Amino acid sequence: MQRILLVEDHASFRQTLAFIFDQEPEFEVVAQVGSLAEARRDAVGLEADLGVIDLSLPDGEGVELIRELRGVNREFIALILTASLDKAEHARAVEAGAAGVLHKSADVDEILGAARRLASGETLLSPQELVEFLRIAGRSREEEREARMSLEQITPREREVLQTLAEGLSNKEIAARLHMSVDTERTHMMNILNKLGVHSRLQALLFAARHGLVKLK
Repeated sequence: MQRILLVEDHASFRQTLAFIFDQEPEFEVVAQVGSLAEARRDAVGLEADLGVIDLSLPDGEGVELIRELRGVNREFIALILTASLDKAEHARAVEAGAAGVLHKSADVDEILGAARRLASGETLLSPQELVEFLRIAGRSREEEREARMSLEQITPREREVLQTLAEGLSNKEIAARLHMSVDTERTHMMNILNKLGVHSRLQALLFAARHGLVKLK
């Protein structure tokens, strides 16, 4: 009997998965939760054998949970079931210890088959796929490191310029809001573009938002 932990924030999808697994004699769903906090509260102490985990949870990433669960039990098997097509996200999950990644569009037989293969000690990832995932994860970490270094160069004043840009203000409106001349605003923006290595205000805004420097209104 394989004890299954389901971590999925969409209740109807999670309940359907639970029903499917519970119909199979070799599986027993011991917990189903919809958030990282619930998993930490209710699931970390469980002796689950296999987790079917979504990457995008309301309060965090499934990758964090994989690391925590495998930190407690190195035999714990994590199968990612996600709607994300981002290979960098998949790669981070594999690097954290996930044994396989399936898209949520997979049919029931594919999901059950993957769970059975993992439970029997088989692997879902070929050596070539594993190497590729680890290469992508390494590249993603390097890109994040470079992004952090770029963001560290942004001054408090330049951060204010970016935040007002995120509010949809034009260059003249930004200058008025921050009590500076339009030429000074343009100088700040040019410095921002150079520091972030981008070529337009929109690219700068997307870069800053992606890395949490500003909040989009």
